[in-house]
Order: sequence, then C-alpha cells, then structure tokens
Amino acid sequence: MLAKVKSIAVFGIDAYLLDVEVYVTGGDMPYTVIVGLPDTAVKESRDRVKAALNNSGYKFPGKCYTINLAPADRKKEGPVFELPIAIGVLMATDQVEIPDIQSYVIVGELSLDGRIRPVKGCLSMAYQCRELGIKKFLVPVENASEAAVIDGIDVIPVETLADTIGILTQSITATPFRVKQDELFREYSSYDVDYSDVRGQEHAKRALTVAVAGNHHVIMAGPPGAGKTMLAQRIPTIMPPLTIEEALVTTKVYSIVGLLRPKQSLIATRPFRSPHHTISTAGLIGGGSFPRPGEISLSHNGVLFLDELPEFDRKTLEVLRQPLETGSVTISRASTSVTYPSNFMLVCALNPCPCGYHTDKQKICRCTPYQIQNYLSKVSGPLLDRMDIQIEVPAVRYSDLVSERESQSSDDVRRKVTTARAIQKDRFKGRPILVNAHMHSKQVKKYCVLDKAAESILYQAMTGLGLSARGHSKILKVSRTIADMDESETIKVEHVSEAIQYRSLDRSLWK
Repeated sequence: MLAKVKSIAVFGIDAYLLDVEVYVTGGDMPYTVIVGLPDTAVKESRDRVKAALNNSGYKFPGKCYTINLAPADRKKEGPVFELPIAIGVLMATDQVEIPDIQSYVIVGELSLDGRIRPVKGCLSMAYQCRELGIKKFLVPVENASEAAVIDGIDVIPVETLADTIGILTQSITATPFRVKQDELFREYSSYDVDYSDVRGQEHAKRALTVAVAGNHHVIMAGPPGAGKTMLAQRIPTIMPPLTIEEALVTTKVYSIVGLLRPKQSLIATRPFRSPHHTISTAGLIGGGSFPRPGEISLSHNGVLFLDELPEFDRKTLEVLRQPLETGSVTISRASTSVTYPSNFMLVCALNPCPCGYHTDKQKICRCTPYQIQNYLSKVSGPLLDRMDIQIEVPAVRYSDLVSERESQSSDDVRRKVTTARAIQKDRFKGRPILVNAHMHSKQVKKYCVLDKAAESILYQAMTGLGLSARGHSKILKVSRTIADMDESETIKVEHVSEAIQYRSLDRSLWK
C-alpha cells in the first residue's frame, strides 16, 4: 500500500515542497528504511514515529516500510518530517482514510507520547505555501503565531498526533490561527534603550547619525569606558523603522536558526548582534556541513557590532570584505551552495593600545611603540579602508556626566535620518540601491560633484593623509550623505570638511 503526504523543508532562507511517500509490504523480516538523502536526525524519526503511534492509540504493524522523501537529490535534515511520516504510515496501513490529504502541507516533530514539538523555519514554509497556492498548513501549536504572519493561507495549529488525525478526518473542527500584522508591529517595535541615554560625546553621536543616514560602516577608537559600546547599542534606535518586507526577511533568518522567542511572530526592530571576539569564521559568516546562517546574516537589516576589533582572528575578519561589498554571502559545499542575505551596518570598536589609554589625557599609557603598532596591525589596511567613518571617542568629561542639559532622543534623530533616507530613495529610484553607501563608481561620479573650493580641500586631504582611491570614494559618499541631511542638492565645502574629519584614524593611530 502506498500513501503520499505533502510536507515542506527549508533550504537557505527559502522553503521547498516535498512529498513524504510511505510504501508498506508484508515480509518475514520487518524493517523500516528512510531514503531521500536523510541525515541522522531524519533516520532516527522511525523510532520516534513508532513510539508516538503506539502511545496515541494507533499501531505500527510489523511490516516492511520504505519511506521516501522526494525530491531525493536534496539533503534532508531535522525532525520536521515526523508528523507527515506518521500520517503516511496510518494511511498506508489502512488505519485512517483522508481523501483530501493532498490539500494539506504538514510539518512537526513528534514526542514519544504523541505530542507535537515546534520546528524551525515555519515562516519561510508558510511563505512558500502561499506562493504555491496551498491554503492549508498544519503546524505545531508553538509555531502557529509565526506562520500566521503570512496572509492568504489557513495556518492550523495542532498539539498532538491524535488531534491532527481528528482534523484531517474532519472529526474535529479545524480553527485557523489569525494574527494582525499592524498589532504585531506595535507590540514588538519598541526599544529598551534610547539615544538620549548617552551623556556627552556629541561629536561621536553626530558621526553615527551621519553613518546611519547613509548606511555607512563605522569604526570607533577610544579608551575603556568612553561609551563606545553604549553608542553602538543605540544605533538601531535611530535607524528608519523596518518595512514589512524587511521584517519578514529578517524573521525568516531568525526562524530557520531557531532564535525566535516563544510566541514571537515577527521581528519588528532592527537587529543588533555583538559576537564575542573568540567567534569562529563559520560562526561569523555561516557554514557547517549543512550550511547555517552566521552573525552577519542575523544582522541583516540591522547592526553588526565587533567590539575589541584587534582581538578577533585576522582570517575571520578578512572574510567580511566580500559581504561588505555585496550585501550577501554564499556558502559553498561539495554538493550544494547556499546564499544568505547580509546587508548590515558594520560598527567596530577598539582601544588605541593594549592597555587602552594611549589617547587618554587623564591616564598614563605604559605601552611601548612596538606594542601599540603590533596591536593595531592586527586590523588589516583593506578592512580599515572599507570603514566609511573613522572616529576617536575620548573619555567622557565629568561635566558632561552631571549635566542636566537634555540630549536628543532617538525619535528626534530618527526623523532626520528618515528625511535623508527619503532623499536617497528618490535619487536612486529604479535602481537596486537605496542608500549612498552602496553607490558604485559611476553613481559617485554623477551624484558627488564638487566645486573648485571643495575639490581643493579634498586634494589636500588626499595628499596629506595618503588616502587610497577607496578612501577618496568614501569621503565623497559621506559628503553626499551630509548634504542630504542638510537637504542640499549640492555638496558644499562644509560637507566635504566634515566628511574628512571622519577619517581621523587615517591621520592618527595608524600613522
């Protein structure tokens, strides 16, 4: 007897439909084999399915079972197929009859007592179901709110194997789970921190505002306790709110990694990721025998903060160079290749020397010139050159700490950023880019025209600092962003001058 049940699996951040085929025959030597490139977790499903069936009032007859996961040329992983396998066994052994089984897509991991555990990637699965015109999607109850974010399909939550059979045989009424996207955005779109929390550091806050306005990468250098981490943590609060499309893609990444909090349906705030400097290359970029997204993909549409930058492994940092340019990362293996989104704003922080007080006027640095040079040389020139804005963050003065002067809130700064982003969006209308930081050489030449006075200042900076061609391009892009913040069509002398100030590390620490 042959039975077919539709299921779905995730590849990259997208999903693809598959058939769970169960073929049962008699024989003197009962066996169960799962084919279709299953991993170890999938192979172990046969034991969990057998226990779940027996503990739910059904039988797993002693016969010969061939379970095929088609298409057979894609590697299958995880316990996501256990619920459809159990249903296929019941149908193939004539224990249940479900005439309209092909109208459902079913996923779920089985406990030994027949309860259904949540699975990863339900948002991507629901999205693909809608694209394929499938209307009924059976999911574990813990995944219902996540999958129901996608409009146009009926997400049916199930808690046990017995409940699932009852819904499929129509002895139990199926109640689709509903959520409202607008309410979800309001519920999850608030931040716990605010830009006004930072005392002093007006120069650094201005530089970060410019960086966010044009989505420029930033590196901050300063002594311990200057507020570098505090500033970085508040960058997402001044970024434009996520659009529904951005929120869905970001949530997809978190869903397939399993990082969504219980009952969290949508990520409506900009991600902020701060990995430890001991992270591996695979942890940062993504990888594994079955590729998984890394920190740069978890930072998609948000901020990746690398604190204590020289402490990171240099080879690990070097692999950032391509994703910074392309906004995506491709992980290749012998049998497959997966591309993950990685359009993030990179923010780095470092101390100016091993002890941290080389530039501090209040404390004495005891590091030798050789120690300082050796410490800073851990950050390669090509990576540093890709940082559009480079600033020094000095120690906070006591007068700033006790000042009663009100600082700009995140809402106030976000309005300025949003205005500048709107100008850029209109400028690049019809092109695949949205911000100044992503301009190519032809667009820089077209939109970053300087008058003679501004050109003269830039020439002096280039010759005095010994900047590369990429450094020249970075200054022009930042100048364009500053002009946009002033709502100026032309780039003026003051815009170029401010942009040059944001290359401070070119003329201080590394010289």
